[in-house]
Amino acid sequence: MKAKTRKSIVKRFKITKNGKVMRRAVGQMHYRAKSTGQKRRELRRLTEMSKEESKKIKKLLKY
Repeated sequence: MKAKTRKSIVKRFKITKNGKVMRRAVGQMHYRAKSTGQKRRELRRLTEMSKEESKKIKKLLKY
């Protein structure tokens, strides 16, 4: 049986040209009024995942 790509993983993660797995920063949904503007801008950027976690994600992203 052919292995399929997990579509939910595709939507949540991005793999860069060098093979790094990037994800959205946490803490963007609510309670943002008390955080500074600088912190809000920093949270917009993608963050790199650890090597251990990125291996698991890459297994789910076969294609």
